[in-house]
Amino acid sequence: MNLLNLENGWKLLRDKVFGSKHDYPSELEEIGKKIVKKCQGLPLTITVIAGHLSKMDRTLECWKDVARTLSEIIASHPDKFLGVLGLSYHHLPNRLKPCFLSMSSFPEDFQVETWRLIQLWIAEGFIRTSENGESLEEVVINYLEDLISRNLIMVRKRRFNGEIKACGIHDLLREFCLIEAETTKFMHVGRTYPTLPTQKHNVHRFSFQTEYYSVDDCRKLLSPAARSIYLFSERQPSATHYNFLGLLIYRRPVILDVFSRFNLLRVLTIFNLGVGFRSFPLVIKKLFHLRYLEVRFNGDIPASISELQNLQTLIVHAHLYRDIISPGRIWMMKNLRHIHLGAPGYLPSPRREGIQNNHVVIGMPNLEELSGLSSAKCTNEVFFGIPNLKKMKVHVVYSEEDRLANHLIDMSSLTKLEALTCCWHNYSPDSLKNFGFQTSLKRLTLDGWFEFPWEGISTLAMLPNLEELKLKDQAAYGEVWKLSDEDKFKSLKFLLLRWLNLEHWEASSDSFPNLKRLVLKICESLNEIPTEFGEISILESIELYDCSYTAEDSARKIEQEQEDMGNNCLKVYIHNSYMSKFYISQKFFGSSDY
Repeated sequence: MNLLNLENGWKLLRDKVFGSKHDYPSELEEIGKKIVKKCQGLPLTITVIAGHLSKMDRTLECWKDVARTLSEIIASHPDKFLGVLGLSYHHLPNRLKPCFLSMSSFPEDFQVETWRLIQLWIAEGFIRTSENGESLEEVVINYLEDLISRNLIMVRKRRFNGEIKACGIHDLLREFCLIEAETTKFMHVGRTYPTLPTQKHNVHRFSFQTEYYSVDDCRKLLSPAARSIYLFSERQPSATHYNFLGLLIYRRPVILDVFSRFNLLRVLTIFNLGVGFRSFPLVIKKLFHLRYLEVRFNGDIPASISELQNLQTLIVHAHLYRDIISPGRIWMMKNLRHIHLGAPGYLPSPRREGIQNNHVVIGMPNLEELSGLSSAKCTNEVFFGIPNLKKMKVHVVYSEEDRLANHLIDMSSLTKLEALTCCWHNYSPDSLKNFGFQTSLKRLTLDGWFEFPWEGISTLAMLPNLEELKLKDQAAYGEVWKLSDEDKFKSLKFLLLRWLNLEHWEASSDSFPNLKRLVLKICESLNEIPTEFGEISILESIELYDCSYTAEDSARKIEQEQEDMGNNCLKVYIHNSYMSKFYISQKFFGSSDY
């Protein structure tokens, strides 16, 4: 059964509470829709909440109280939920059950990125062999789509082409998931503190989702046979002292020795941004079976990390913003599939060994995703060592001494590269000529003050497979973007322009013949969208966020002209808010995900 939208959900609630006559105080409609929204479209939840409301006074305060305590009300009716939800779960094929139960490892309302879920399910051993010649990643996507089609997992974000970007789980299903995971000893989830049990749990997976956790919690709760540990909590301060200014500060406990006890650990992930180590915890190198590691620390990655020969996913963040330097021995880690460096990261050139006058490069043949590489290390030698890379994020960092004009970023050896993101950090070059983009690219994002001239952007039309192009935050510079008859983005389906100083845009329908979705954000100087865009037969939507009134009017005009000709496929969406000024201030004084 499909989930209900807000309108149909409110209709169901209204019919259950007030009957077919719909005789109710008008002030209850707004709060009633808020209650429905919290039910997240699940008819079962709406029906149970409606039964609860029907027994209460029909006052605004009573309904507000229900909206505030909705989770508690749901938890108090387990018999009405678990039986129905149990049918969906118990009818799952056995291969999908651990995948569903693994969603209990994430806190309430947590959005998990698809790339992260893929790596975790592989590391956990849920997908051990490929099917019908598919890669393990493709098998994971099939499993995920199967669970989504059964409404057991919810899509939070999708790409323009329908690919799942992030997902989550309904609050009610999460409650069922937590109970089932605990009952079947699949996972123990700590959600209350300090009332954690003192006995060890005979399970292999643990997730700390309390506000704090302590070293004693780990020692008391976790079995030495633990296979997976997820930490979403802050470490509890074990002692306090005053500094020379008389301010109370905390001394955090040493937790490093705890990890060394779990010799069978496969997954160790520390999500909480407030948890970090002064240096890389060397005891982790003893965890030979580790497949997935996420940790935050200061300093560089030690050479001893190469002892983790089973590691598939490595995600490291600097506790304080600084460059991350990887050791040369990282090239010996043949099983690495995914590397994520939270700050500009430096990979040394792989070692070459002469074998009968031939040069053999020690590389990482299984690496498919590399995020956080500094542009200073975008060399032919590095790229030659990762020939099967599919996704890459580059931090473009240059100084006056190291100008891009003298540093060609040649990606010709990355013949399988499909997605590339370039983030500006320090110095903005004046052209795209130094980027040797691979023709296999399908997705390209330029983010930051590159200030490439629009003439250079037009040359990207030569990339034959480019389907998605995002230009963000002064990535392109100039008041006029004029595309010639030769400038044709033949494969482009999605185009995003955000916070650019573009005023005049000249393009024809032939410039973007396969465009499906156009998104403009904070383009306050743009006069209008080219009227010829209405002639793009497959264009599905034009979305404007905090753009100029004239640009909005041109979008409406394009939509109206298409409707007059009988084309109702094109939709225009216009959103205006205070977010544009907020975004610009956050860009300079903080961070924003807008």
